[in-house]
Amino acid sequence: MFHILDEPKLSTDLVNKPRRGRPKKSPSGAQDTREALLRAGMLILTEFGFTRSGIEPILKSIGVPKGSFYHYFSSKEAFGLAVLERYRRYFEAKLDGFLLDEAFSPLERLQRFAKDAQDGIVRHEFKRGCLVGNLEQESSLLSELFREQLQATYQSWQARVAGCLLESQKQGEIDLQIRVEQVSQAFWIGWEGAVHRARLIKSIQPLSLFMAFFIQAIQSKTY
Repeated sequence: MFHILDEPKLSTDLVNKPRRGRPKKSPSGAQDTREALLRAGMLILTEFGFTRSGIEPILKSIGVPKGSFYHYFSSKEAFGLAVLERYRRYFEAKLDGFLLDEAFSPLERLQRFAKDAQDGIVRHEFKRGCLVGNLEQESSLLSELFREQLQATYQSWQARVAGCLLESQKQGEIDLQIRVEQVSQAFWIGWEGAVHRARLIKSIQPLSLFMAFFIQAIQSKTY
């Protein structure tokens, strides 16, 4: 997720830099406040992860008092789970936008998704990765409920890629010898690793290398 998070327009610079000009407007209305908290949480957790992220910077970035936070979320974990669910819905819509686009062949759809992700990570200067991938790396520190939700998210994403690969197989682009569900799982395992390596070395080379390897592998007769 790959899934570079583009949706929130907030900046983590707001945490450290004073704003100039007129004061920013706080969210108005219960739904607006909850949504603003989730969007700010998506941004900060995507960049810093869950255990390293505090509530205060999130509140400060959107001008919401701590009392409002606990009105909507009973704990930091409850908030994190809500952010994860929000990110999952956001990313499922993003995947569907690419993988269900019949203007392109199935493999082209997957490659266009990957290219969009590469563009996103460059645009955000390799600071943002995949929220789910970040949480996965922290899984030993998270609750069982968190881990269950992470696995459910991956299964949702894998099902979408599996559907795309199945269509590719029907159209004769690929001729897989193993089930598309397994190939889809391999895609996400490799892709998340490539995302972390790209952020480490600040280069999209790991992402490009993985996609080239994956496409070549599923087009061969031995996969």
